[in-house]
Amino acid sequence: MKYVKELSNRNKIVSDSTCEAISEQKNPAYTIKFVFSGTEECMIHKRKLSIYPDSFAMLNAGTTYSSKIDSLTPVNTFSISFEEKFLQDFQQNISGSTAQLLDQKEPSLRPDFIESLYPFTGNMRYNIMHLKNQLDRGLNDEMLINEYLHHCLLNYHSIYNKEVLQKMERLSFMKSKTKQEVLKRLTLAKEYINSNYNQHILLENIADHACLSVNHLLRTFKEAYEISPYQYLVQLRLARAKKLLQNTTYPLHEIVGLVGFECPSSFIRLFKSTFNITPAKYKRMKTA
Repeated sequence: MKYVKELSNRNKIVSDSTCEAISEQKNPAYTIKFVFSGTEECMIHKRKLSIYPDSFAMLNAGTTYSSKIDSLTPVNTFSISFEEKFLQDFQQNISGSTAQLLDQKEPSLRPDFIESLYPFTGNMRYNIMHLKNQLDRGLNDEMLINEYLHHCLLNYHSIYNKEVLQKMERLSFMKSKTKQEVLKRLTLAKEYINSNYNQHILLENIADHACLSVNHLLRTFKEAYEISPYQYLVQLRLARAKKLLQNTTYPLHEIVGLVGFECPSSFIRLFKSTFNITPAKYKRMKTA
């Protein structure tokens, strides 16, 4: 369902469904972009972010980006743009002391997030899917909608702590600035894997994209994420294959190629060892 809902506080929600779209724009507000089916390709500062249903993207205000959708079936997108004062107020309430909150002073710092892909799971998925279902049914209560948006920011804050701050602390560097810089480069590595998981990827490709040496990439990636880049790639391919088995009519041999595996037998072995069921049995169970 396509609609644009702009609230009186200038928070805005856009829902769309299309097979083909190309746009280039300067993002006017802090925006979280979701995709419920299909893929949306975004280019941000010459970085490609492929947004799938298992991830979402965070964009800062003022970011120039391009977006492309090219699909045989409709791609369902959903975005939330937060007015800066609403977001600043949230940030102040999360990080400020009780005395600061009672002072009710105007926040002075402009929020700045790591623009990247984040996992669309858990409470974030539950909250956003519930909000979309309500809006699709005609919800117009701004107080309730803003509560949903507040919980969206709470969920993002939790995800940010887990995906950025906690992983930063695992890195074995003394200086905080070094940890921040290395994690930013590791984020580029993850983005590259997420956006090219169905292609033939070399470690050198990932390392070059992240501006790290191969050995530096291997060591720091394992420190931050507790798995190797190869293990991360395999997990991602298996998760995407699972979704295709569940939601499409593609035959197994096509799904193997679509997610980047070259050998059907190794895919079947990895799928069974990971999910304790063969791909064929999983597909029959989900489509029965």
